Amino acid sequence: MATPAQPKKIVAPTVSQINAEFVTQLACKYWAPHIKKKSPFDIKVIEDIYEKEIVKSRFAIRKIMLLEFSQYLENYLWMNYSPEVSSKAYLMSICCMVNEKFRENVPAWETFKKKPDHFPFFFKCILKAALAETDGEFSLHEQTVLLLFLDHCFNSLEVDLIRSQVQQLISLPMWMGLQPARLELELKKTPKLRKFWNLIKKNDEKMDPEAREQAYQERRFLSQLIQKFISVLKSVPLSEPVTMDKVHYCERFIELMIDLEALLPTRRWFNTILDDSHLLVHCYLSNLVHREEDGHLFSQLLDMLKFYTGFEINDQTGNALTENEMTTIHYDRITSLQRAAFAHFPELYDFALSNVAEVDTRESLIKFFGPLSSNTLHQVASYLCLLPTLPKTEDTTFDKEFLLELLVSRHERRISQIQQLNQMPLYPTEKIIWDENIVPTEYYSGEGCLALPKLNLQFLTLHDYLLRNFNLFRLESTYEIRQDIEDSVSRMKPWQSEYGGVVFGGWARMAQPIVAFTVVEVAKPNIGENWPTRVRADVTINLNVRDHIKDEWEGLRKHDVCFLITVRPTKPYGTKFDRRRPFIEQVGLVYVRGCEIQGMLDDKGRVIEDGPEPRPNLRGESRTFRVFLDPNQYQQDMTNTIQNGAEDVYETFNIIMRRKPKENNFKAVLETIRNLMNTDCVVPDWLHDIILGYGDPSSAHYSKMPNQISTLDFNDTFLSIEHLKTSFPGHNVKVTVDDPALQIPPFSNTIQFTHTQIEAIRAGMQPGLTMVVGPPGTGKTDVAVQIISNIYHNFPEQRTLIVTHSNQALNQLFEKIMALDIDERHLLRLGHGEEELETEKDFSRYGRVNYVLARRIELLEEVKRLQKSLGVPGDASYTCETAGYFFLYQVMSRWEEYISKVKNKSNTLPDVTEVSTFFPFHEYFANAPQPIFKGRSYEEDMEIAEGCFRHIKKIFTQLEEFRASELLRSGLDRSKYLLVKEAKIIAMTCTHAALKRHDLVKLGFKYDNILMEEAAQILEIETFIPLLLQNPQDGFSRLKRWIMIGDHHQLPPVIKNMAFQKYSNMEQSLFTRFVRVGVPTVDLDAQGRARASLCNLYNWRYKNLGNLPHVQLLPEFSTANAGLLYDFQLINVEDFQGVGESEPNPYFYQNLGEAEYVVALFMYMCLLGYPADKISILTTYNGQKHLIRDIINRRCGSNPLIGRPNKVTTVDRFQGQQNDYILLSLVRTRAVGHLRDVRRLVVAMSRARLGLYIFARVSLFQNCFELTPAFSQLTARPLHLHIIPTEPFPTSRKNGERPSHEVQIIKNMPQMANFVYNMYMHLIQTTHHYHQTLLQLPPAMVEEGEEIQSQETELETEEEAMPVQADVPSLTDAGSSQEASASQTETTPSQTETTPDQTGAGSNPETLSPPSESTATMVGPEAAAAEADTPQDTTSAAEETK
Repeated sequence: MATPAQPKKIVAPTVSQINAEFVTQLACKYWAPHIKKKSPFDIKVIEDIYEKEIVKSRFAIRKIMLLEFSQYLENYLWMNYSPEVSSKAYLMSICCMVNEKFRENVPAWETFKKKPDHFPFFFKCILKAALAETDGEFSLHEQTVLLLFLDHCFNSLEVDLIRSQVQQLISLPMWMGLQPARLELELKKTPKLRKFWNLIKKNDEKMDPEAREQAYQERRFLSQLIQKFISVLKSVPLSEPVTMDKVHYCERFIELMIDLEALLPTRRWFNTILDDSHLLVHCYLSNLVHREEDGHLFSQLLDMLKFYTGFEINDQTGNALTENEMTTIHYDRITSLQRAAFAHFPELYDFALSNVAEVDTRESLIKFFGPLSSNTLHQVASYLCLLPTLPKTEDTTFDKEFLLELLVSRHERRISQIQQLNQMPLYPTEKIIWDENIVPTEYYSGEGCLALPKLNLQFLTLHDYLLRNFNLFRLESTYEIRQDIEDSVSRMKPWQSEYGGVVFGGWARMAQPIVAFTVVEVAKPNIGENWPTRVRADVTINLNVRDHIKDEWEGLRKHDVCFLITVRPTKPYGTKFDRRRPFIEQVGLVYVRGCEIQGMLDDKGRVIEDGPEPRPNLRGESRTFRVFLDPNQYQQDMTNTIQNGAEDVYETFNIIMRRKPKENNFKAVLETIRNLMNTDCVVPDWLHDIILGYGDPSSAHYSKMPNQISTLDFNDTFLSIEHLKTSFPGHNVKVTVDDPALQIPPFSNTIQFTHTQIEAIRAGMQPGLTMVVGPPGTGKTDVAVQIISNIYHNFPEQRTLIVTHSNQALNQLFEKIMALDIDERHLLRLGHGEEELETEKDFSRYGRVNYVLARRIELLEEVKRLQKSLGVPGDASYTCETAGYFFLYQVMSRWEEYISKVKNKSNTLPDVTEVSTFFPFHEYFANAPQPIFKGRSYEEDMEIAEGCFRHIKKIFTQLEEFRASELLRSGLDRSKYLLVKEAKIIAMTCTHAALKRHDLVKLGFKYDNILMEEAAQILEIETFIPLLLQNPQDGFSRLKRWIMIGDHHQLPPVIKNMAFQKYSNMEQSLFTRFVRVGVPTVDLDAQGRARASLCNLYNWRYKNLGNLPHVQLLPEFSTANAGLLYDFQLINVEDFQGVGESEPNPYFYQNLGEAEYVVALFMYMCLLGYPADKISILTTYNGQKHLIRDIINRRCGSNPLIGRPNKVTTVDRFQGQQNDYILLSLVRTRAVGHLRDVRRLVVAMSRARLGLYIFARVSLFQNCFELTPAFSQLTARPLHLHIIPTEPFPTSRKNGERPSHEVQIIKNMPQMANFVYNMYMHLIQTTHHYHQTLLQLPPAMVEEGEEIQSQETELETEEEAMPVQADVPSLTDAGSSQEASASQTETTPSQTETTPDQTGAGSNPETLSPPSESTATMVGPEAAAAEADTPQDTTSAAEETK
């Protein structure tokens, strides 16, 4: 198999390179934002830059990156654009900048929105340039840039400015480009369109000639562009060399066509134009398709375009077409061809009289039409309005091949999309896994286009929506599988043995050599299918490995996915593997096939089933697993073997690979999506159009719902009558009860919700779609909990499903729900995360079953006591059923008799004593506080009596609900009943929902409301699946409410592959898409997490985000941070020993200077008295995280005076968490990297409550346009760290006050490291001196100081173990003693961690000595390798990259 060339990584320029660039010098003169005195605008600058920097470098990304980063577009190009100065260089420069912004994934149209006046003129110039001759003013490369710009415009229809220009190109008048006969045919099909067409013609006649000509140009633009493309395509030779400019132009053009076809607003009229141009026929017959290397991507794009041109949708109405409707369209086409043949072409009589099924295959159509002449074929096509009429005296100008392909491709039978999907194997094979066009490597730069679907704002139908997500989810999983295969197989070191076989020189935890492989069953196909229903095989491996790894292999469960791999290495024994070279040719990989575990076989060859019984102990080390193979893949492979004589893949496997369970659920999710596509997915009517991105985006808001509820019970939402009144600003609140004593809020809520939070709660209680945008610290979870509580109490018969992205968020939410007055038996937590709940109660399915059974016994005991108190014989408390009869015949009868005696007679005054005298349950309530009845008033005593009866009645109501658990005997049945009937609030993660959808639907699971937390972090498809976890009722969904709570300004779902993240926009959550479409949101606008000054660093990103009163009032927010002059500061870090950022492995970025500085500040704070667990250290890259962790292990990890920070992790991992003090390292010194994504910046800035200290290369970050709002505030303060060493923690100084202690300015990292070292030594010596003094005190004083002494004992031991001062290395020693530090670097991370214990609990000053450069080698990739088995700490290449 051919190995694709590894794409090159784009190396970002360094700051020094940026400063040396000609562009940067011009920027500093003309447009750089930080330059006060700029030179006036000069058009020649634009011309020079375009010719000398862009064209001369052949549009090098590095040059364009520099220009775009310098704010060339914002501050120079568009600011000064006008028709007078417009030129080719000007247009192209703007297009390059916009394309670069899209490549970098940063907002592109903001500048144009601020100054929209000249955009229409600019856009018309672009259209004209796109149609220019390729050998004229605009080169083909330049026109490719223009095509890409146009594609971005068509994909930005949500921007009003863009839409107003683009609409003129894609509306009904564009049908002017159709040939007359075809236009007439289309208008005849839809009579309504003829009226519109006549109206258009009338309006055209009223235009002045110049405006009409301009309008005609725009309408014909796409038709003319297609013709121009066809001429370029025809100029590509079959075998001679071709310029890549032509190939890239063709690829970009097909990408544009796909995007136009995949959006309904653009497709509606354009699809007919495309069909009339016969573009697909021209493309499939072109030379480019037959050029194997150059045309590979073009062919893949062409297949995508073919798929969308024939998509199962009515272009005019936008309705999805059913299988029957598609068949009808096909039959109509064939029969119209047969009628034409019968009437006009005697040579086609046989064809005309045949039945459709006989003639609609490609082979039969070629048999009938192949012998005809070119002129006859042209006439047939013209009868069908496919080509202009051929004059009788002339010959056709079209090739016969083209004419034949035109008729055949149009009339051949097509396999339905759902059939294609059902025949598709779910596991990726080697052909897909290493195809760079489909699954690009992590080095995807964003330059070229790819054969991938895109997730934009709109989708054609639900089928299209699911299919795009299915393909992308499958390919993203494939990318992760590729990484796992490359890792495992290269660790096994497959080499060629002397005799030509395979020998494994290494071993892998996740892979084993296969000893034997046998296919044991191929079941017969179902009727109407050609693939087997089931294929099973046995795989035998030899587990001669460590016990814990052996346990992992034996622990493979049913449905776990493994991969079977064939390698035939060609490299001799001992060849080293180079990760930078192509993987396949190094290991000789030939085949990859997926399989699913059924179970391990016992000694008798039977599958060991999963269950409560202990697994049998198997002898020896040989283990055999029964696996299911993919039937579709097996059928394809066997067909290939039989028809083409290919080798049998299933006789060649020699490696089996497993994957980590958390990352291995892709097959279940893909099956779920495929099952959804095979069923009628019934989305509620009020949601259908919004999900597809059409119609009125506010149509699902509660104010527009027909079933809006007029009266709502807010339960315990309000704390007081004043709170109630302030919660509805602009409304007059009327109170029906004026007595303040009766205005007491019920139940348990203690949170004073703001009026926007109240609006969110109100919207959540109403039917419809509610979207709540919750900025950091605005109480999203509290709002969610209150909505759930209010729905539970307002609609007790309804069931609510809670879905979150992570187990952690679900547990936080669930713990708050448990604190509410919601009956325990109505709560259920599904999935594996419930064991982390901080409660002794078990809310899992079986935990709830046990609770119900225990509660039943308790309640039956109460019934027994009640029976005894009433003196009723028999055993009423035997079962729930007997208890029910007892209540009906004994309890109710006594209560009714009692009521008839004490009820107020109309003619007599009620007697208070009768209430107590006749009360039948005195004995039962003997254990209640006595006396039960106060005797003060009749009404009060009657209320007490009714309360007592309500208590009794509740016992029997619950027993009636528990009756099912008596009838159902097995725990499984009881748990199913609980899930389907009993539980009212069911919580699960989105992954669990996707994995278990099939089981839930089969059980008959039902729910009325969905609440999603962290909605902006959930993948689009994983947000959609929870809507469909139930079967529709009479063809309608019973879903009434959908509440989504999230923050699209924070980080999106994690997509590991850059191409899927950027090119396909897979990281866009459904929540974000709804916001982009314009669905109304409730924006929470008051935060209570951080100081107001810290909030200002990110509140510019939100609508009116302010602070809750306590942020100003509470002492912790108004007090300064002890020992530090500022509550936040940006600290500039220059190169340490000549090095800034380093990259020991791809995307494994580290910065030793910053890492040491961060740890030094952490140690300084701890030495002042800050609790270590109140400080977290964050960084933007995984490599830096490992580096900082190792430095902490080395310097202070086990030291009782310092300790460890609460967390050392990446910003991405810390989303949703907070701490009082955050130390943040931005790492990069060459390029801004992925912090340029403003969402990451918002997360980074919003994690701290009281103090934020950022370490970065200021000269790099201050120039970034996207980061300006935050960095302008950060750079307004000094860029050197200001500390107050003599101010202990906590301090009484107010925030912002000048300190009474001396302020010290730290200029660089070595100074800080030396300072902390000296401070530590001073502290140790002072403590030691204090301890010596304490020992000389009189006995009585020693007793009083005993506690202090015990605390100091450990420090004394440390002091004794410490070397003398002369042995302590100084900063210069550490920097120059390369030999000593080199020897330190050889220790592994685990050895490094144990060092402090060997030298006295970590207080050895050597561990505190300032760093040397070579430390980086010790704490680099080795540390990452040591932690490779902790998946929660890994950050993807996509997260690491820019």
